[in-house]
Amino acid sequence: MQSAIAVIGAGHMGSALISGLISQHYPPKQIFACDPSVEKLAYLQQTFGISVSTHNEEAIEQAETIIFAVKPNAMQAAVSALAARIHEKKSLVISIAAGVREKRVQEWLGGKVAVVRAMPNMPALIGCGATALYANSYTSPTQRKLAEAILRCVGLVVWLDDEKQIDAVTALSGSGPAYFFLLIEALQEAGKKLGLPEETTRLLALQTAYGATRLALESGESVAELRRRVASPGGTTERALHVLDQGRFHELMLEALTAAKKHSEDLAVKH
Repeated sequence: MQSAIAVIGAGHMGSALISGLISQHYPPKQIFACDPSVEKLAYLQQTFGISVSTHNEEAIEQAETIIFAVKPNAMQAAVSALAARIHEKKSLVISIAAGVREKRVQEWLGGKVAVVRAMPNMPALIGCGATALYANSYTSPTQRKLAEAILRCVGLVVWLDDEKQIDAVTALSGSGPAYFFLLIEALQEAGKKLGLPEETTRLLALQTAYGATRLALESGESVAELRRRVASPGGTTERALHVLDQGRFHELMLEALTAAKKHSEDLAVKH
């Protein structure tokens, strides 16, 4: 029998995890969701057949794994209120609250609890996420496997040895979808200015982004090699890439990610 999972917080990411678990045939009767919104809970119950409650204590009563999918400023109250029960059941705690360090979660729990921090990104909403995990020293190998299995339900998973690396992950994959959306947006705008119909530019830009990503994932070649294969010497692509190089494209990306990483570090200090 698979262990019961309680998801505290039924927002976008909490709901995505529940949907992902169900899609991987996790028993609905073993999933418990809790949220202040009766409407959200009703939707989840009707859609997935899971158990729901507006009371956190009730939601975790049968659960061996507790996922905190609440906003960072709500974490302390949510975790502290359940600390005694978590200790009693020796539960695994998974936190997806951005910027809340494991040390803080451990303090609110009262210490010596298995805690895994997870940093998923927006594409997890459609099962194509990229998630980085960090486990503290109280997390057993079995609990690590469980945490990985849960997050794999919404996409790729990588493990980090140092919790500080989560700030870089936040800058790269956490914020990363926005960089790609910006690039697609820029391609669409440029296409229109070059005389293409709006719908044509939209379809071409989106399919090009999708195709390039799939090729990078499935070809087995480095993205640098794939770029070289598209950019024939003296060709149109080479001319376009030269313009991007003159605009310090690589340096700008590094500056952008560095700024995002620094802000992630600053937010962690506040929590």
